Amino acid sequence: MAPLPAVVLDAEHARFIEGAASIIVAARNAANVPELVRAQGCRVSRDRRRVQLFVQATQAQALFDDIRRNGRIAVVFTSPSTHRSLQLKGEGASVARARPADAARVAAYREAMVAELGSIGISEAMARALLAGDDATLGVVSFTPAAAFVQTPGPDAGRPLEPAP
Repeated sequence: MAPLPAVVLDAEHARFIEGAASIIVAARNAANVPELVRAQGCRVSRDRRRVQLFVQATQAQALFDDIRRNGRIAVVFTSPSTHRSLQLKGEGASVARARPADAARVAAYREAMVAELGSIGISEAMARALLAGDDATLGVVSFTPAAAFVQTPGPDAGRPLEPAP
C-alpha cells in the first residue's frame, strides 16, 4: 500500500497542538487491539510536516512495540476547557529517546496543563498527579500526519481538517 500524502498543519493548528491540550496517543497491533497512552507535550517541525510527542517510556512499551511493527498512529488533542479537539492519523511513526533539552518543553507543557485543568476546577495536586513522570524515561514518538480531522463534539465532528484562515 502506498503511503498517504503528508498533511501540512497551518500555524494556528500547530499552536493548538503544542499548547495546553490533553494528548492521547494510540497505536494498534496486528490483531487491531489498541494501545493508548497520555503524551506530555508536543513539538511540530518548522515546516509543520512532522509531529513529535513526548511520552513516559515506562507507560508506553506496548505502544512503542506496536509503532515499531507497523508505523501507524492516531493522536487526539483536546482542550479541556472548550472541548475543541483535533485528531491526527499518521504513518511512518518512529520511537526514540528524548534529548535532555526536551525536558524543558515537557515541563512547560505540564505547567500549562496544570493551569488549563485548574480553569475547569481540577485541583493543582490532582493535575500534577495526572501529569507526573520521570523526565529520565521520556520517549519521543515522531510521525508524519497523513490525515487530520475536527473532533470537537458537534455537527462538524469527523470532518477533515481545513487550514485555519
